[in-house]
Amino acid sequence: MIVCVCHRVSDRDIAIAASSGCPSFEALQDDLRVATACGACHDCACSIFEESRVEGGASRVRGATIPIKALMAA
Repeated sequence: MIVCVCHRVSDRDIAIAASSGCPSFEALQDDLRVATACGACHDCACSIFEESRVEGGASRVRGATIPIKALMAA
């Protein structure tokens, strides 16, 4: 799903960055430009980023646990 319409950033883009070691939401904003224009997506993007942090070799996208390799192949 597209989270940031202004920069066309999806929940999957955010999850991949988070599971690949993006250190902070601010770094994510620098890399993907998510939540840097109108700001309407800030809370949603931040929530997805926090939920998608690597936990035991898997990452969460919208509540589902997905192996990191599956995210990277997408």
